[in-house]
Amino acid sequence: MVGIFLLTVFSFHLDWFPMGGFTGSDYDDFTATEKIKDILWHAVLPLICYIIGDFATLTITMKNNLMENLSADYIRTAIAKGLPFRDAVRKHAMQNSLIPLASHFGNSLLFFLSGSFLIEVIFNIDGIGLLGYESIMERDYPVVMAIVAINAAMLLVGNIVSDICVALVDPRVRFGEA
Repeated sequence: MVGIFLLTVFSFHLDWFPMGGFTGSDYDDFTATEKIKDILWHAVLPLICYIIGDFATLTITMKNNLMENLSADYIRTAIAKGLPFRDAVRKHAMQNSLIPLASHFGNSLLFFLSGSFLIEVIFNIDGIGLLGYESIMERDYPVVMAIVAINAAMLLVGNIVSDICVALVDPRVRFGEA
């Protein structure tokens, strides 16, 4: 929905960005710097779609956790002992609010592959998402199974990244201690 809106407004009506593809038609004639500029110019709208997809979930999660931590007893105690409100938020509430965000961060990797199915179809980008979509439509089961296996591997890597992020944010979690 966002991708179609972005294409309609910024590509069709305003003609600021290309309608699709990941490179221009005369890409092979460009110098190295022009090739990089062309790829970045074609990547702006798809990247906005990727970012918007998970941004709302992460923002709501952070806001809810921060509001919950700000009303906790340990914040009121820190302020009562003379810690300025800004420091109480930064040192205590923010750190504890990042823990659920860190545990969700690894699953965002999975969103990129599953989101690429729609984004690559909408923006006509040759990639694994478009390959997966076409394979599903053509009932090419070996390719679909390979993409599901890649998705499962990315979920495993995402869970490891989440665990590392939680260990970095949460002082109660340490690796290697028995």
